[in-house]
Amino acid sequence: MINKPKYSIWKNANYAIEGFFEVLKNETSFKIEIAITIVVWIGLFFAPMPFIAKSVLALSMFIVIIAELGNSAIERTVDLVTKEHHTLAKHAKDAGSAMVLFAVILTILIWIVTIYSTYFS
Repeated sequence: MINKPKYSIWKNANYAIEGFFEVLKNETSFKIEIAITIVVWIGLFFAPMPFIAKSVLALSMFIVIIAELGNSAIERTVDLVTKEHHTLAKHAKDAGSAMVLFAVILTILIWIVTIYSTYFS
C-alpha cells in the first residue's frame, strides 16, 4: 500500500485551489474561458428570463471549465513523462483537447435547448 498522509478536507481543498490558480496563471485558453464565463454570468444577471433558465445556463459554463482543468492535468502529466514527440503522448493530448471540444458543444446545446424552451415553447 502507498504511504499516504492522513486525509484532511482543508488540505485537499487547498490543493484544489492551488491547482485552479496554477492553471489560471499558465493556460491562456483557461483564462479566456474564465473571462467568458464571468461576462456570461453578468449578462445572465440582467437577462429577462426565469431564474431556473438562468441557473441552467450559468451552471452549464462549469462543464467547459471542468473539461479544461482535466485537459490541463493530462497535458502536464504527459509533459512530465516525456518532452519528446511520441505518438501516445500526442494521442493523450489530442484526447484531452477533444474532451474540451465536446464540453463546448454540450454547453452550446444546453444553451440552445434552454433558450428555445424558455422563449419558443
